[in-house]
Amino acid sequence: MADRRATDDHDLPGSRPPRGMRRIGRWRVEDLAGLTPLRHGVRDTVVAQRTGPGVARRRADEVALLVSELATNALRHGGAPAVVDLRTDGASFVLDVADHDVASRPVLSGARAPGDGGFGLMIARRLADDVGWYVSGRTKHVWALVTPR
Repeated sequence: MADRRATDDHDLPGSRPPRGMRRIGRWRVEDLAGLTPLRHGVRDTVVAQRTGPGVARRRADEVALLVSELATNALRHGGAPAVVDLRTDGASFVLDVADHDVASRPVLSGARAPGDGGFGLMIARRLADDVGWYVSGRTKHVWALVTPR
């Protein structure tokens, strides 16, 4: 299986998130136990934005799952702490999850057996409208854009 992963995996394309968004939340996650409060905090913050009747709660659940996947990846592959910024322009949201492993690139997993893991970025790409990454100084950022539906 290791040989198959090497040929099926590929790097997530590098890019910067959209500009012009204001920060509405920031969380520092030290370990996997910190993921539950992170999910709740992000979900509550998105709901509080009241982006439309019924839309906020449904999208907030998706954003909570999305931040969980990205923060888990940051902790497992980039080391603690992971720093999460949540930004909005009043309609769309950007999650920016930072870690300190600038030497490795985020990888979209190829074929995996059930239970092998490695699907965090694939889930992120399904939930988000755009996903990318960039390096700023000694910090690697993986970001996801979520727009209203």
